[in-house]
Amino acid sequence: MSSTPDRPGGSEDPFAVAEALQSVVRDTAAIEREAPAERITEAIGADDGRRDTVVLDEEMLGRRETVRVPTQRRPTPGRRAPLPVAALFATLWAALLTYLPVAAVIGLARTLEGSGGLAGAAHAGLAGWMLGHGVPIGTSIGPLALAPLALTGFVLWRLNRAGLHVTRAIGARRTGSIPRAILVAVVVGCAYALVGALASILVDGRGTEVSTGVAASRFLALGVLGSLVGALRGTDAISVLARRAPPAIRHGLRSGVVAAFLILAAGAVAGGLAVALGGAQAADIIAGYQTGVAGQAGITLISIGYAVNVSIWAAAYLLGPGFALGTGTIVRLTEVAVGPPPMLPLVAGLPEGPVGAIGTLLLACPVIAGAVAGWALTQRLRFGRDSAWRAARRAGKGSAAVVEPRWSLLVTSGLFAGPVAGVALGVLAWLSGGAVGSGRLARIGPDPVQTGVVAALVVAVSVTLGATATRAFFRRS
Repeated sequence: MSSTPDRPGGSEDPFAVAEALQSVVRDTAAIEREAPAERITEAIGADDGRRDTVVLDEEMLGRRETVRVPTQRRPTPGRRAPLPVAALFATLWAALLTYLPVAAVIGLARTLEGSGGLAGAAHAGLAGWMLGHGVPIGTSIGPLALAPLALTGFVLWRLNRAGLHVTRAIGARRTGSIPRAILVAVVVGCAYALVGALASILVDGRGTEVSTGVAASRFLALGVLGSLVGALRGTDAISVLARRAPPAIRHGLRSGVVAAFLILAAGAVAGGLAVALGGAQAADIIAGYQTGVAGQAGITLISIGYAVNVSIWAAAYLLGPGFALGTGTIVRLTEVAVGPPPMLPLVAGLPEGPVGAIGTLLLACPVIAGAVAGWALTQRLRFGRDSAWRAARRAGKGSAAVVEPRWSLLVTSGLFAGPVAGVALGVLAWLSGGAVGSGRLARIGPDPVQTGVVAALVVAVSVTLGATATRAFFRRS
């Protein structure tokens, strides 16, 4: 960048630049035509004799519209919301946002089909909303305890946001305080338990039986869990915990979670593909209800609410233990023994029998998922949070040599990732199952113990092999 006599050395200091620019403007205005050679100037691209002039009209400028430039909002010191008030408001808002979609879907179907008014729709929507929290609903056919995990995930997300908003409201944002994050989670959980107890009182009766104690405990657990994640993020205490944890545990925890989600993604793809291939059967099941367009739309939305459950069941199917669709039934790669399945569109993708030798290749899907998580572990240890592909390209262009991770760290992290993934998938398998009545469908879903143990073994071996093979391949290349 060229410099002028008023800007010595091309200084980048903002105050020096401003002074130099003002000096240039003043000197340009004061140039005498008799001695133009006394000042050194740079060519701008136009002759001074043909330079345009502008006449400033102060009245016209005064009538022009002005725009106020927004500035970043900063919390006012000394004005913080009380914790109980902030927690109660955020909890009620999260409950309202999660209840309204359920009530709207169920209410639309019931109203258009002439099966009750707004009061009945609100009551049925509240029962379905509580079922999404894992609260069993007593009906005339027995307990209904199969929670739609898609709704459960939505509830946890809103509670996560509630914990984050409460953290900001009380002025604990980015303080790194773990006790304050726990306090926020406990207060939000208690407020949510009160909401659950009140909802159970409103739902109990008229063909639906709900235990107030069970409802309060389930709402308390979800409230504490969901808001704790948001509070830890808001206070930045999660970074403090990550720095305090040993490297093997920190990287093993992350790799185990990644492997579990990759296995669930493989299950979702397999389940979605199976339902798509059985689309004709699913259409016949929906048409068999003979409830009209609104009723069929309601059945479809209910099936979407259980899509996460089906993904977990498909993941258990790929792992080997499989899942049950009733008492005395089993669906796995090597054995299929089911009775008349429930009339739901999601069962259209059920296998008709055990797969052959080629079908056993599906068992490689969880192994591949674990190997990908191991590859990601090695790449993160090499390049940190940077993109592994960008860092690898820069390394090939002559940048600094990549520091290889220790073999002991790779092996320890990979082995620790197995129990993490096993616990995660076992808990999800337990949450995805339940009962639909007290008859043949009293047991639905995978076995959580078998699913967790198999997942732990598969992920521990595959992540360790993937991580070590990635490091060894890099050394040879």
